Amino acid sequence: MATQQVEKRTESKYIMGEFPIYLAGNWVTTSSQLEVTYPYDGSVVAYTYQAGKQELDKAITKAQEAFYQLSSMPSFQRANILQHVASRLRENKEDIARTITLEAGKPIKDSRVEVDRAILTFTLAAEEAKRIHGEVVPLDLLPSGSNKMGIVRRFPIGPVAAISPFNFPLNLAAHKVAPAIAVGNPVVLKPPSKTPITWLKVARFFEETDLPEGALSVLPMDRNTGDLLVSDERIKLLTFTGSDVVGWELKKKAGKKNVILELGGNAGVVVDKDADIEHASRRLAYGSFAYAGQICISVQRIFVHKDIYEDLKAALVEQTGKLKVGDPLQEDTDVSPLIDNRALDRVESWVQEAVQKGAKVVTGGKRDGNIFEPTILENVPEDARVCSQEAFAPVVIISPVENFEDGLRAINRSRFGLQAGVFTNDISKATLAFNALEVGGVVVNDVPTFRVDNMPYGGVKDSGLGREGIRYAIEHMTEYKIMILPYDNRDLGA
Repeated sequence: MATQQVEKRTESKYIMGEFPIYLAGNWVTTSSQLEVTYPYDGSVVAYTYQAGKQELDKAITKAQEAFYQLSSMPSFQRANILQHVASRLRENKEDIARTITLEAGKPIKDSRVEVDRAILTFTLAAEEAKRIHGEVVPLDLLPSGSNKMGIVRRFPIGPVAAISPFNFPLNLAAHKVAPAIAVGNPVVLKPPSKTPITWLKVARFFEETDLPEGALSVLPMDRNTGDLLVSDERIKLLTFTGSDVVGWELKKKAGKKNVILELGGNAGVVVDKDADIEHASRRLAYGSFAYAGQICISVQRIFVHKDIYEDLKAALVEQTGKLKVGDPLQEDTDVSPLIDNRALDRVESWVQEAVQKGAKVVTGGKRDGNIFEPTILENVPEDARVCSQEAFAPVVIISPVENFEDGLRAINRSRFGLQAGVFTNDISKATLAFNALEVGGVVVNDVPTFRVDNMPYGGVKDSGLGREGIRYAIEHMTEYKIMILPYDNRDLGA
C-alpha cells in the first residue's frame, strides 16, 4: 500500500522554535505535533503539541487537587501572582506583541494595544482579588429570625474550563484566567490551535510565581478532546468565546456546570442626520476594517438617515481608501490577512451570494493572496448571509433608513445582540437607543468596536450568556454562602 505523503510547510524566516505544552506546572510534549503558521504567507513560525485524553485527565485531576490550596491562599498572594504576570507582560511587551502578530496575523500596532489591554486585565484582577466583599443580611423579618443575622460571602466555584479564540490570543484568554485565579479557581485553558504560542509564553510568567502546581494548564487540543474538557463533571464552570453555533452546542454538553458564553454578532450602527459625518466615517472605517474585521464587535451593518446617506457613503469610501493593507509586521498596516483560506473562501462566497441577490459592491469585494479587500456593500437583502450571519471579515453593509427609529428597528432585526453604536447629537435619541436596542452595550458617537476591560461585556439573544469584565466574571465564578449567627441584643443601659 502506498504511503500517503503529508505536505510539509515552509518554515518562516521569523521561526520562533518549539514550545512544549504546560500541564499542571510541567512542560511536556506529546506524539501529536502542531504547526503554527503566519497567516500573511502561510509559513511555519512555531511548533507545539496537542494534548490528548491522558494529558487532559491529568490536568483536571491536578486542578482538583490544587483547588483547596489556591482558594485558601490569602488574597494578597493571589493578587501578587496576577500583578507579577502584568509586570512581566510589560517587560516583554514587544516580544509578546510580535508573537501575536506572527500567529494571528494581527497588525503589529494592534498587537501592542492587545498587550497593553492584557496588562490592564491582570492589574484589574489583582485589585479585584483584594475586594471580594460579602454583606450582613438582617434576618429579623419574622419572629423566628429575632436575634439572628446572616453573614454572606462569595466562595470560589471550583476548576474552570476556559476556551479562547484566535483573534485576541492574549487578552480574551486573560479575561478567563485572571478572574478565576483572583478568586481561587484553578484553570484548564484550551487556547486556539491557530494561536497557542502566546499563552504558552504567558504560562512561563505564572511559573515564576507561588501559583500552586495544577492551578493552571495551557493545553492545545483538538475538538474531540475539547468536548471531554467541557463535559467532565469535575469542571465546575465553562467560559467560552467563539462562534454561536459551537458555543450553544458546548452549553448542551456542559451539563449542570455554570456557563459563560461570548459568541459574537453582526454589530449594527445608526447614523442620524445630525451626526458629524467626518467623525462618523473615520470611526466607521476603523470599526469595520481594523484587523480585517476579525473582531466580535466589528461594524457589519450601517444604517444611515436618508438625508445624509450619499454624503456618509462617499466619506466612508474615502476613509476606507486611506487604510494601509498588507503585511501585519509593517508598522503602518491597518488591514491584515484573514486567519486562513477557509475564512477567505467563506467571505468570498458570502459576498458573491449577496451580489447575486441584488447587492452592489461600492468598493472592494475581491481577495488578493491571503487578504480580502476592505469591502462596502449596499442594497443587501437581510436574508443574505453577509447580513444575517457574523461575517468576521473586512465587509460592511450600508443602507439608508427613513429615520433614527427605523435604524434602531433594523439593528434589532437580528438574532445577535452583542453591541451597537449610534451617532447622534440628540440626547433623547441616545437614551432611546439605550432603552430600545436589544444588545449588551450601546456606544454613543462611536463604533460598537469600543471596549475597555473593566466594563461588563457580553450579549443577548444568540450573542451569548453572562458577562465578562473582571468584576462581572467574578460574579459567575463564585457562589454565595450564608452563615446564620445568633447574637445577644440586650440593652446594657448606662
